[in-house]
Amino acid sequence: MPSSRVFSAPVNWGIIGCGNVTEVKSGPAYQQTEGFQLAAVMRRDVEKLEDYARRHQVKKTYSDADELIQDPAIDAIYIATPPDTHRYYGLKVAAAGKPCCIEKPLAPSYEDSRAITTAFQEKNLPLFVAYYRRSLPRFVQVKRWLDEGAIGAVRHVSWQLNKPPGEYDRSGEYNWRTDPTVAPGGYFDDLASHGLDLLTYFLGDIRTVHGISLNQQGLYAAKDAITACWQHGSGATGMGCWNFGSAIATDRVEIFGSSGKISFPVFEDQPLFLEGGGAQEQCMIENPATVQLPHVENMKRQLLDGIPHPSTGKSALHTSWVMDQILGRTGAT
Repeated sequence: MPSSRVFSAPVNWGIIGCGNVTEVKSGPAYQQTEGFQLAAVMRRDVEKLEDYARRHQVKKTYSDADELIQDPAIDAIYIATPPDTHRYYGLKVAAAGKPCCIEKPLAPSYEDSRAITTAFQEKNLPLFVAYYRRSLPRFVQVKRWLDEGAIGAVRHVSWQLNKPPGEYDRSGEYNWRTDPTVAPGGYFDDLASHGLDLLTYFLGDIRTVHGISLNQQGLYAAKDAITACWQHGSGATGMGCWNFGSAIATDRVEIFGSSGKISFPVFEDQPLFLEGGGAQEQCMIENPATVQLPHVENMKRQLLDGIPHPSTGKSALHTSWVMDQILGRTGAT
């Protein structure tokens, strides 16, 4: 259950790991949200840390995460580091008794994800996870269609995501996103987690899931070709295919119902399509410039007003379980 604690404004946030994701996608949202303040940032590279703080007008800087976490003036922490450090920092934040938002995926494994969520549950602390698509207006519209029964009872969902290898992949240079100790599924962990989490938000938790995963290209050690099938608790079936070595890029979700179909991409800013009752509707809803802003605003609504957030540690834990099942990781029970 989400924490029922209500906090007072302003909530002073600190960021651990002010890297690329925090430049535009997330960091500015903590400054743009009424009732929140971005009060401190942490990064081990002092030169880059000071440059970030200067450009984003953040007053406090730390090169030591423990000092940031223990700062009594910091009320909440956003962990924006690679996934292999999420458990390490998350447990420290929980021990300090502070609300937290963790970048997705919650952790590289279901076991680590469960350890994080348990720590926050035991302290009755809010834990959010940056599966921010649950809060984006374009996907709120998709959920509205589904909740209104625009396509009748949902029968099946399919998602195809193909991407060609990039120059970075071909170069052989180190990339944590394709390091199996950080991301066992490679780009599947980084990208497919978003869509799988979104589909469970739309259609409910997944009851059973099976997958095949392998490395076809040999460009890096992580998996690059994954296929899965599953069943939601509602009875709707699902199928997904994610390949990161194909020639043509594809991103298409189709949700089939008893009286219509909804289709959309997870990542591309393209229209949503609704087909049902002999009519077709096209809806274009653009993402905000700071794409995590609706997600952060929803965190404010929970912390200050007690309105539950759609993306919590509990929901992200289920996504971690689904990912482990697809990748065939042992211990994912």
